[in-house]
Parts: sequence; C-alpha cells; structure tokens
Amino acid sequence: MWFTSTSGPRLAGLIDHPEGRVRGWGVFAHGFTLGKDTPAASRICKQLAREGIGMLRFDNLGLGDSEGDWGNGSFSHKVEDTAQAVRFLEESGRDVRLLVGHSFGGAAVIAAAHLVDGIRAVASVAAPYEPAHVEHNYDALLERILAEGEAPFLIGGKALTLRRHFIEDVRQADLHERIRTLHRALLVMHSPTDNTVGITNASQIFRAARHPRSFVSLEGADHLLTKGDQAKRAGRIISAWADPYLS
Repeated sequence: MWFTSTSGPRLAGLIDHPEGRVRGWGVFAHGFTLGKDTPAASRICKQLAREGIGMLRFDNLGLGDSEGDWGNGSFSHKVEDTAQAVRFLEESGRDVRLLVGHSFGGAAVIAAAHLVDGIRAVASVAAPYEPAHVEHNYDALLERILAEGEAPFLIGGKALTLRRHFIEDVRQADLHERIRTLHRALLVMHSPTDNTVGITNASQIFRAARHPRSFVSLEGADHLLTKGDQAKRAGRIISAWADPYLS
C-alpha cells in the first residue's frame, strides 16, 4: 500500500495485521538508511501483530519501494512523515495509540508523538539522544558537503546523495525538549553492547523523560537486532508494556 508523504512523493508501506483479538494499532519508524523490511522493523512488527497489535511500517523518502529522492529528506521530514503514517491509518478507522522506532527512527517517533493526537505510548529501540549522532556515518564527507552543498554517500551498498540541508536540519533538532515534554508513556530499550549507538544515549533519554517511563536492557543484542530472536523479544516486551495504553 501507499500513502502520500508530506513533501509529495508516495511512500510504500506494509501493514502487519493483528492476529486474534485486536488490541490496538501502531506505527513503526525504521533507522537512518534502513527500511521497512529490515530485521528490526519486520520482526518487531510481526511479533506485535501476533499479539494483537496491528502495525504499519513504511519506507522513508527514496528508500526501499518509496518514491522520491532520499537526498531531499531530513530528520524533520522523517518526523512529519511518521505523523502522516499515523493519519493514514486513522483515516481507515484504526485508532493509533503506539509509536515504535528503531535507531534514528526511535528519535523520530519521540518527536512525531507531538504532532498527532491520540498517541499514548512511545517505544524507542537503540535510539540516539541527539539526532546529529548520525554524523558518524558521514563525518569524512562533512567538509565537502558544507562547502559544495552535497556529496555522494555510499552506505550499506546504497548510493545516496547527502545534502547540506540534511546536516543543518539534524543539528538543529532538539530531542531533549521533545523528550521532556512528551507527556506520553515512554519505553527506552537499548543493548549495553551496542557499538553503533552507545548505551549512554539510553541513559540520557531516560533521564530527560518524565514518568511514566521505563527502561529495558536488551542484553546480547547488536544495534540492528539481527542476533537470534532479539527483535522478537523486543516485540514481546513492547506488547506487554503497551497494554494499558492501547484501549
């Protein structure tokens, strides 16, 4: 299925329909240059669906099956399109109460919760405290991009274009204030051995948050949650934690 992004191009989405009794609905936001079909996204959402929580996951601008140019996007676009996905589900009569995000998407769902009514619970998995943390992926290109406006960017076998406006936008993002004023239940999940986004980020998010807030350590997991059943485990934990907020 498709829905229109806030900037115009259509975004490709997939709904994992709930099995058995429908407990609620949620939206999932994937990591920096990942997509809706990566292990963390697909396995967490499928596990939630098995437990009665329907989930919409989608490819951000220019990634996976979505239209548009990734280089025209930004953190702000990701946040706005996550809120757009919530509106899309709700237009079909599904009340969205839960947002789940992995890595860069974890930061995005915290910010997106401020843009839509009805969200009662937000779960971040391996999220950075500062969205600008993603700069470690392209720090060798920073000077060139700031001087020339853009540069080719190869990550995970994908050839993308990184533009100055993305860097400027992500540096301006103030997640601390979004966390402090979230006014929704927040679940922070992180592996103590995450070598991509360190566990310190989880501590900073948790300290900035107000109650109700919860923290779960994903022992043994890597950043992408590809080991064993770690993504499924994360889905089971989110399912149990979110129960009071779905109805």
